[in-house]
Amino acid sequence: MTEQTKRSAVFLDRDGTINEQMGYINHLSRFQLLPGAAAAIRLLNEHRIPVIVVTNQSGLARGYFSPDLLTRVHEKMESLLAEEGARVDRIYVCPHHPEAREDQYRLACDCRKPKPGLFVQAAAELGIDLEASFVVGDRWSDLKAAAAIKATGILVLTGYGRGDLDYVGKGQQVQPRYIAEDLQAAVQWIIEQSKG
Repeated sequence: MTEQTKRSAVFLDRDGTINEQMGYINHLSRFQLLPGAAAAIRLLNEHRIPVIVVTNQSGLARGYFSPDLLTRVHEKMESLLAEEGARVDRIYVCPHHPEAREDQYRLACDCRKPKPGLFVQAAAELGIDLEASFVVGDRWSDLKAAAAIKATGILVLTGYGRGDLDYVGKGQQVQPRYIAEDLQAAVQWIIEQSKG
């Protein structure tokens, strides 16, 4: 795929950005979409902007939940989004942690945010221009991942966002290009930038 045919995308963190931040989602009942998240994703769909979820799930590595539960959580997410006419194009998961209890996940990988591995994989598989893309999340690790791939980083104030802004962000070299109240506000800003 040539540079000319590559397209921009919106990379979304999951917990605290799309769904309520509950710590580890160790039961299906704990997964709840944030208000307006489906509408925001639907707006991206309507503008034909790929929506890619990139999520760290070290709960697998720590033995807090099974791969089967993670699959069911993502099925529930996609079902709830579909009920509101929204969809994500792909979901990428990092299950690793250097101090994992589960041997198969004990790895200092290149895919755990803020490292860029999953974004690079998505770019190769889906023909994405990373530098023309956006990364939206509620943690500074999302913003650092955006910086690593030279994408535009957006902090949402849902999930850990407000606390990260107050206590983590000060003095950080990497700063968000935009701070949004929630995913809907972030997407509205992205649409405006895309028009420009």
